[in-house]
Amino acid sequence: MQVHLNELARLRIEGYPKGVTSVCSAHPIVLRAALRHGRQQGSTVLIEATCNQVNHHGGYTGMTPNDFASLVMRIAAEEGCPDKLILLGGDHLGPNPWRDRPAQEAMVEAEKMIAAYVAAGFRKLHLDASMGCNGEPEGLDDETTARRAARLAAVAEAAAKKVGGAMPIYVIGTEVPPPGGADHSLTAIEPTAAAAALKTIDVHRRIFAEAGLGQAFGRAIGLVVQPGVEFGNHNVILYNRNKIDTLKSVLIKEPQFVFEAHSTDYQGSRPLTALVEDGFPILKVGPELTFALREALYALDAIASDLLPDYGQRPLYEAMEALMLEQPSNWSRHYHGTNAENRWLRHYSLSDRIRYYWASTEAKDAVRRLCEALRWQSVPLPLFWQHMPAAKDFADAPLDPEQVLIWRVTKCLSAYHAACGVENN
Repeated sequence: MQVHLNELARLRIEGYPKGVTSVCSAHPIVLRAALRHGRQQGSTVLIEATCNQVNHHGGYTGMTPNDFASLVMRIAAEEGCPDKLILLGGDHLGPNPWRDRPAQEAMVEAEKMIAAYVAAGFRKLHLDASMGCNGEPEGLDDETTARRAARLAAVAEAAAKKVGGAMPIYVIGTEVPPPGGADHSLTAIEPTAAAAALKTIDVHRRIFAEAGLGQAFGRAIGLVVQPGVEFGNHNVILYNRNKIDTLKSVLIKEPQFVFEAHSTDYQGSRPLTALVEDGFPILKVGPELTFALREALYALDAIASDLLPDYGQRPLYEAMEALMLEQPSNWSRHYHGTNAENRWLRHYSLSDRIRYYWASTEAKDAVRRLCEALRWQSVPLPLFWQHMPAAKDFADAPLDPEQVLIWRVTKCLSAYHAACGVENN
């Protein structure tokens, strides 16, 4: 059953908490899996892009907001997923991609970006102007952050009125883990203090009102806080609901809001369910989905190596290793250790920085060769048992490799769907 984001607070207050999975990925296979799963379940498909990933200059994916929206809607049409189930969101929308510039210059770019997001049909907007620009502290105070967020909201409101359709809904707050996870082993993460969360809301409400944006603030449905979850390169900090009793009290004082949980990757069904029950019904996931995709690709790579004499020994793995060594900028600042440690981190780190390479020509060619080699091959059961036991049902029948990849990503999405509780309606 579909759940709308503006219903989440009411459902929590009434004692029937439901959640929505926020899919934060631009990989076509991940998008296809999410849209197919949404169509099968009749549930909301919330797909979000980040300011670094997609912006008016192209971002690291090379896609503008309109490009990204067109990709999602094309795949949705192919999968028969109705438009009414799909909601596009923008994450961390603010000056972050241009923070090496003076603040005024960076904010002008951020305004252009958010206008492009709204014009392309994005209606869930996380306003994040918390980062300092050139010559400023790394993290800004609530007052400055809120004033810049209001400035962006004014642009979003004007853009929405110009193009028509639904007005934006907003998420505020920025106390979240580093995008993509931490770079080191973790032991504990402290949740956001209740007083800090309340101050964030109070300051934003006041400044939005001063700017004549009271109606826009009335559409703010979510607050980003740190629930005490995180993943690094090596490990995961699981949610501990016993640590957020005071934080939960914020939602009693501010019934307009729910919490948005970032970096919920690798939590598993039980912690995810607890998060939804405790007021975190918007669950953002990204690296876990592409980690699962990579896991399936590498398993098929190993199967093809064992099954087909002319395929070679793990050529997909070797192609990705060569590519990452040739272009180290997406991982070298994040992986620290010996050459041997960095080698396995490049491929298997939970932060999954290999995801930045799948759109390259070299990676696409290697994946295409793998899929062509295995397409309609009958893979013996023992090979699946050896390399991907959970996929045993694909054995001994003509194989469509893409369906294996979608199946593996969907396994992750199914855990989120169950945690969101929508099947109980």
